[in-house]
Amino acid sequence: MCKRICLSGRWTCAIMISTFISLISFPSIRVLSNIQERDSQMEQPKDSTTLMVGFSLKTGATHYIIRIQNDDGFFREDEVSSSPAEIVSLSPYTEYALSIMSANSGGRSQPSLPVTAKTVLPPPQLSTSSPSNDSIIVSWAPVAHAVQYSMSIYDFGSNTNMKHNTSNTNLTISGLAAGSLYAIKGFAWDLEGREGEGSLYINQTTRPPTPSFVNVSIVTSNGVAGLSVSWKLDQDVYGSIWYHVMSDQNRTCNSTSSSCTLLAVGCGEVHTIKVIALNNAGPSFPSSPVVFITFPCPPESLALVESTEGNCTLTWGMVPHADSYVAFFKRGDGTEETCNTTSNNCKYHCLCGYTYLLSVFAYNEAGSSPQGQILNYTTLPCCPEGVSVSVVSTDTLEIMWMASRGAELYQTRAADSSEVILCNDTAPVCALSDLSCDSPYSVLVTPCNEISGCNRACKAHTKDTGRKLIFIDTYVSSKYPSTFDSFFPLSPSAPCMPINLMLNPKNSSCVSVSWTGAHSFITSLTSTRGHARCHTQDSHCLMGCITCGTNYTVTMEAFSKSGHMSNCTYKGFSSSACCPSGVRLYSIAGNSLRVYWRSAGSSHSYITEMVGTSNNSSNYTCTASPGASSCDFGNIQCGDVYHVVVAPLTPEGSKVLFCPQRLYSGMTVGFHSNVWW
Repeated sequence: MCKRICLSGRWTCAIMISTFISLISFPSIRVLSNIQERDSQMEQPKDSTTLMVGFSLKTGATHYIIRIQNDDGFFREDEVSSSPAEIVSLSPYTEYALSIMSANSGGRSQPSLPVTAKTVLPPPQLSTSSPSNDSIIVSWAPVAHAVQYSMSIYDFGSNTNMKHNTSNTNLTISGLAAGSLYAIKGFAWDLEGREGEGSLYINQTTRPPTPSFVNVSIVTSNGVAGLSVSWKLDQDVYGSIWYHVMSDQNRTCNSTSSSCTLLAVGCGEVHTIKVIALNNAGPSFPSSPVVFITFPCPPESLALVESTEGNCTLTWGMVPHADSYVAFFKRGDGTEETCNTTSNNCKYHCLCGYTYLLSVFAYNEAGSSPQGQILNYTTLPCCPEGVSVSVVSTDTLEIMWMASRGAELYQTRAADSSEVILCNDTAPVCALSDLSCDSPYSVLVTPCNEISGCNRACKAHTKDTGRKLIFIDTYVSSKYPSTFDSFFPLSPSAPCMPINLMLNPKNSSCVSVSWTGAHSFITSLTSTRGHARCHTQDSHCLMGCITCGTNYTVTMEAFSKSGHMSNCTYKGFSSSACCPSGVRLYSIAGNSLRVYWRSAGSSHSYITEMVGTSNNSSNYTCTASPGASSCDFGNIQCGDVYHVVVAPLTPEGSKVLFCPQRLYSGMTVGFHSNVWW
């Protein structure tokens, strides 16, 4: 029960509990909302929705009631226990009327006289970005009733704080360190000059520094060329950095280290290369462009001119971006010459009878061009030396010579005033039969090969054939002196057929014929591919100009001393199998070689013998079945020189002995590959 009484001129309420009346008066109140009134950190409102209220404590009060209201009809009473008290859940930048009442179990006092207070401005909602590696842009939406903004920037790297004021809603902060982390906080100022609620700190990293010391070089991996691009790493940056490398030739690569490789590049390309560093803030400025020219393309249009005997000039087309050239001249016996030049030609010694492999590489600062065109050039075979021409019968000349380098075939030509006789053979011997008796012949041996042709500059030799044999009867012989060996008396009957006829091939174009019986003979070999004849008083003769691999019919005309003649036909004769042509060696996988040839017929087997010239070389033998045209040899040592013979086998299994031997060499340093010729 409360009873109003007057105390000291003031009416108050007395609460009677038992026989004790407690008199409660209201405390004085003050609002701790202004910065000027804040006397400790605890008394500051924590945000724009809070007011701090301070008041004097009253004896007998167990708690206090603060009444909050505004002109918008807001009304609320909060119970607090001490001073200062925090009034929460208010609206930002809103004016409130506050009064306080003391209270205990007996009731509450009258409210104090109201005081007014206004909450502060809300925080700006910041967003940040880094447009460059030395600046940060801070922007926010306008805060109602704000007249100015303050931004605080903390540098983690240097442990320093910077402050900036602005009346705009954005701020560009320059002069920052690249790739560094900053913490940014802002607040607004109101018309009363009060600092509003501070925003939360926002972390922002500046963009990374521009990559420097960019270097470019050529690398090769698994036969694919690329550009290795490297740069200097900055160790003082914050967070993860990755790098993007780009070329204006549409090549790119990415890396988190200090290098990466642009794949794949070709010869003669000009690349402008830049490197960009990236982090969460964005890309750096591109590095200074580096112009890099890849290795040059291989020279083309290789051509060779034999200017004088023993001297050749190799020419080629100029290559863009090439600084110099190196020409390699590899001879069939393994000898190699090189020529360094900045022009488009080189001179070298080119001897007769050799095959040369010619290759040119272009160079610049990036390195050598790839293997390009290989010019395979074979000089004319050398003229044979030691040529001897001898008369073996009245109508037969035997010509012998030393085998000449580079010759695969010899064309022997005998010419007098009325006829020309030709004979082709692979051996350095030839018999020209069925010539005119007692006649001077000009004999010329011309070496040939299938690549370069025939050497037409060789010297001719002159030789007379034997005297003619004359067969007469006894009546004629009485009219002439008997001292002429060519005069024979007649015999009353024809001679018997010669017996024990033997034909022995001397080489592919020459055969020796022997027999028993009669006095003089004319022996003939005839076939659809030509014929051969010899005329002799001996029981043998040498017949030339026969064709290899041909079946001949053998006939003889036998003459007695009386001049009578018998025609005799014998069984057929098969000349030896032809030697193969086009013998070549090719490098195949696994350090192996393949010997290839062109077969003269499908009915023969061929044997291939390859003999190395060095002490460490191995010898190889291979027999190919009929119809085959190649043999493979394994475990060949690169760079060795080999003598190679490919010969047909006779039906009895023996090797034809007169096929030519050829010299082959493997490519070594300078040609970058294994090619054989």
